[in-house]
Amino acid sequence: MIIHQESLLDRYDREIMQILSREGRLPVTELAARVGLSKTPCQVRLKRLISEGYIQGFKARLDPLKLGMEQVVFVEVRLTDTTERALTEFNAAVQKVPEIEQCHMIAGAFDYLLKLRTQDMRSYREILGEVVSSLPHVGSTSTHVSMQSVKDEAY
Repeated sequence: MIIHQESLLDRYDREIMQILSREGRLPVTELAARVGLSKTPCQVRLKRLISEGYIQGFKARLDPLKLGMEQVVFVEVRLTDTTERALTEFNAAVQKVPEIEQCHMIAGAFDYLLKLRTQDMRSYREILGEVVSSLPHVGSTSTHVSMQSVKDEAY
């Protein structure tokens, strides 16, 4: 019998994670009150969720518009080589490009889908020509420009 790790989580664990995914700076006392536990059991659960990797960390969400990073594009990338070595080299190179917010390996007509954020179309064009196109094993790219973000939140 296969037991999924998620089935080991009860309603309190799920509620703690749901609340913290929206309000990561919530004090434990308030979190405990909102899920219906006292402070100590809530704190024990929180520490367990962190140590078991369900909660991977806490960070500040920055407003990209206020930081002048308004341009969002999605780039389909086709590689010239899809051996394990080539994929590893591409994956490692992507990690070093700060403008690439997300990188997903895709099963389908192309190999990767990248989400990039830049100041404007001119700066994106520079990143595409100087950085993305010169990543290891890139054969071709196709850009899709986001006109508006309707929903943009991390899991």
